[in-house]
Amino acid sequence: MDEDYLLLSGIQHFSFCRRQWALIHVENLWDENALTAEGEIIHKRVHDYDVQDIRNGVLTVRGLQVHSERMKIRGVCDAVEFIPDPDGVRLNKRDGTWRICPVEYKHGRSKANDCDRLQVCAQALCLEEMFCCDIPEAYLYYAETRRREKVILDSVHRKKVCDMFDEMRGYIERNYTPKVRPGKSCGKCSLENVCVPELLKRKTTVREYIDKRLYEVSE
Repeated sequence: MDEDYLLLSGIQHFSFCRRQWALIHVENLWDENALTAEGEIIHKRVHDYDVQDIRNGVLTVRGLQVHSERMKIRGVCDAVEFIPDPDGVRLNKRDGTWRICPVEYKHGRSKANDCDRLQVCAQALCLEEMFCCDIPEAYLYYAETRRREKVILDSVHRKKVCDMFDEMRGYIERNYTPKVRPGKSCGKCSLENVCVPELLKRKTTVREYIDKRLYEVSE
């Protein structure tokens, strides 16, 4: 697929912190902590590409690759449920018609911000384009609480997704990594040691910071 396509999963990073997203997707930097490692384990369990199962009439497809020609994004859905519905779409080699609902798996619990909701909304936008259908809702499954959260895919979420991908593309074209105001969430970020948020807080130059750290090590 075209290299100009943005990774769909990037919107979760971008919504959480624009600088984090740019460090990963513009500067190609990555580090890992316990939270990202736990999330990776959960996604490996979910992404069993050989499994398509039907339970209570609902067909679940895992690890489904999706894309949007309009937004120039691509990615993988943890799971997509196809639910029998007389107003749904037809599927190749399947009888009947089906309503489509993406389900994204997360390792923690429901968040106050919309970063997870925007990710599953972006998945739904891709599926709508691919299957020529409307998807009014999606779900987030949180491993810590073992509960699903329904996400209503309203016009606000849809517009925010499109606007954010436009902003991302602008950063990539400019090769730009934004600065952000450090906050409490920095301590949970896997890129804290790469980002060095204290530099932004203290307005210290990179050279001053490096010289100070070298002096501390030499003592």
